[in-house]
Amino acid sequence: MTETLLTVVRRYTEAHADGAGLARTPIPGLTTIRSTTPTELDHAISRPLACLVLQGSKQVTTGTRSHSFDAGDSLLITADVPTVSQITRASAVAPYLSLVLDLDAAVIADLSAQMPAVSHRPGEAVRAEPTEAEVTDAALRLMRLLDRPAALPVLHAQLVRELHYWLLAGRHGDAIRQLGWPEGHVQRVARAVALLRAEYTQPLPVERLAAAAGMSASAFHQHFRSVTSLSPLQFQKQLRLIEARRLMRSDGVTASSAAFTVGYESISQFTREYGRMFGLPPVRDTQRIRRAANRAAP
Repeated sequence: MTETLLTVVRRYTEAHADGAGLARTPIPGLTTIRSTTPTELDHAISRPLACLVLQGSKQVTTGTRSHSFDAGDSLLITADVPTVSQITRASAVAPYLSLVLDLDAAVIADLSAQMPAVSHRPGEAVRAEPTEAEVTDAALRLMRLLDRPAALPVLHAQLVRELHYWLLAGRHGDAIRQLGWPEGHVQRVARAVALLRAEYTQPLPVERLAAAAGMSASAFHQHFRSVTSLSPLQFQKQLRLIEARRLMRSDGVTASSAAFTVGYESISQFTREYGRMFGLPPVRDTQRIRRAANRAAP
């Protein structure tokens, strides 16, 4: 019987998925996801990635735009942007299954230099389209390599490179190429984003962020918002709130402890901003999530 990408990913996730449904592979940047039930809304600031949906359905919202995608579709994110996602169709019989590849700017830059030049057409940082056959084929061969541990360290890099090539050669190529322009706005903003991710609990003057991006403060503000849809302060605030929510949900810490851990000095400010982002105050939100998890447990 000929294996498909769906059967290979199903087998891998059944063997390796953790309690959250994530099964990270030995290949850097390659993860598989499995869920047997629809999920709660998940707030995140996503990194550039390609997500191939193999079974089930998911919805991703950024700003005022929502994207629904089903088996056979790919979600592409080409910048660090805030997203609200939810698996909308999944069951024990037919779990939601997907394969996620973090996009590598260095690989993209190298490939772009060897491929025909294209005129850049500005577009959305988040988009969903049918997955191309070449992308599916390259992803299948990459996943099959996981069953060949002796070959994995020798061959995985060239297969990851090939997968990037087919993404670049496809309908999303012009958007992906931006990630490979070292002095393009997307990559320069990405340097500031990396600093924000590393030091989000600390006060970060805009001048330091602008210097990391190699821009003036005014130009930095403009380009940061155009790439991420947020101001630097809003971006840092969302990073803090998302991490605080994770600490309360996964590690069981109190709301006040989570607030101080992520850099808040005022519990009332934390509670107010948390409620605006997630719809409920921290304690009630955590209780609601735990009740939902208990209902979903077998």
